[in-house]
Amino acid sequence: MPALAKDDGNAAARTPENHCTHPDMQLSLASYNIHGCIGRDRCYDRARILDVLRELQADVIALQEVETIRGGLDLLSYLAEGTGTTALAGPTLAMKEGHFGNALLTRFPVTHVERVDLTYHGREPRGALGADLDCGGGVKLRAVATHLGLWPRERRFQVRRLLKLFRTPRDWPAVLMGDLNEWLLWGRPLRWLHAYFDRSAALPTFPARLPVFALDRILVHPHGGLANVAVHDSRAARAASDHLPLKAQLRFAPAGLVSTGR
Repeated sequence: MPALAKDDGNAAARTPENHCTHPDMQLSLASYNIHGCIGRDRCYDRARILDVLRELQADVIALQEVETIRGGLDLLSYLAEGTGTTALAGPTLAMKEGHFGNALLTRFPVTHVERVDLTYHGREPRGALGADLDCGGGVKLRAVATHLGLWPRERRFQVRRLLKLFRTPRDWPAVLMGDLNEWLLWGRPLRWLHAYFDRSAALPTFPARLPVFALDRILVHPHGGLANVAVHDSRAARAASDHLPLKAQLRFAPAGLVSTGR
């Protein structure tokens, strides 16, 4: 299997610290398949994507189908500057200009980055992008963005490999965000994920014009940590991509992640 690609050489930074310790901290998440900035009108418009991200106002955002360079313009730098975040790229496919794949935008300092090749034999290149975030107040969080394949056998292979990103020395908070492409709510990939992550509502996000399929997910570990999850269904979001964004709220307590009951 392909090896993990690691950005930093600091071994100490790779070992997560303790559970979340800040008593009142709340954190907002979002996952958004931006469809290469191609909207419902089949036109490229990165400004529409930025408008939607600004509506979300999330602390950590996972992006899928990111074409980093188009017409000589750096999309991730543009989105990071426009949202006041740091951008991390998770390329899966080299293009004539830049690359195509996943990305993370975060307001928090990044202490460690991992990229995992999830490509299944003969299928479209896929991957996952993981980052350890220092959220302040003793809060450490592992955030992973991904975009899984279209075939069931492909997704089973990818989920087995993906879960290795969450095997850490201590049981610390983590989130998986992305387009899981899982049409079968009773399928094995989701069952395997729910064994580790909290079960969340299956909310339709695709197609954006009239959402029917719950392809996009935000999954949280440990169980009980997801306070709120919702589809961001705005006029701008319906026009900007073929998916609607998914957003979630977490709350941290001294013993770790807890539900707010909302």
